[in-house]
Amino acid sequence: QVQLQESGGRLVQAGDSLRLSCEATGRTFGSYSWFRQAPGLEREFVAASTWRGSSKSYADGAKGRFTIFRDNLKNTLHLQMNTLKAEDTGVYFCAVAVATTRLPPTREGDYDYWGQGTEVTVSS
Repeated sequence: QVQLQESGGRLVQAGDSLRLSCEATGRTFGSYSWFRQAPGLEREFVAASTWRGSSKSYADGAKGRFTIFRDNLKNTLHLQMNTLKAEDTGVYFCAVAVATTRLPPTREGDYDYWGQGTEVTVSS
């Protein structure tokens, strides 16, 4: 049974750093990702990676500030977020895709399993 459990979300100040984690159990996957849903808005893509890390993709607002990576030994997925801004506020979801692709998907519909989300609030 596949399970995803996010953690790490909390209230931080603008300019701070924060690392989100997602424990993935049940099997191996082709790709994993992080999406964000800001208050009153639809969920949006943040970052994605193939399972082995050969290819990564970032939303424009995440480039240069966020890093997606996986702890191979623990099968834990991470999103390292630096220089946080107020607009980074939202609920962050990790997601995994079963299919193996050369490039990681960036659309919600391409992901098969989702976590429950962890809330990040960036105060300015």
